[in-house]
Amino acid sequence: MRLTTKGRYAVTAMLDLALHAQLGPVSLADISARQEISLSYLEQLFSKLRRCELVSSVRGPGGGYRLSREMAEINVAQIIDAVNEKVDATNCGGEANCQDGNVCLTHHLWADLSSQIHQFLHDISLEALVSKPDVQSVSARQDRMGNERIAIEGASEKIAVSQLS
Repeated sequence: MRLTTKGRYAVTAMLDLALHAQLGPVSLADISARQEISLSYLEQLFSKLRRCELVSSVRGPGGGYRLSREMAEINVAQIIDAVNEKVDATNCGGEANCQDGNVCLTHHLWADLSSQIHQFLHDISLEALVSKPDVQSVSARQDRMGNERIAIEGASEKIAVSQLS
């Protein structure tokens, strides 16, 4: 069973958005920098998340994205489903044609596992993830690193400008 990068990145980006939601709309550039996910990939994911009404966009200066529902009302399974990701442990992609076009001996076992995993992810809300101390700790570290990176870039720009003068 495998969850691809698309599903992982969508959950990561939504969690980042939830963690920074109190500051207003969050830009994809900020999420991209903190999570090291390409901006163009995030744009593709957020287009799907917006179509499924998990996020809404805010245009103009200071714009970005915000959650379209309360954190408690958005679960991990909804995010994964929104980006057309399947959590499937079967070899046949759930088609039941695993053995020469027929169901194989263990198809129902793996299909049941897939259902259990989907239910497990359904039972985890963004609110539950945001409240975890380890998630808050990682987010704080990422924010500090981002602030340090901005300070270093700003200092480099000042040095470059002073050398031109």
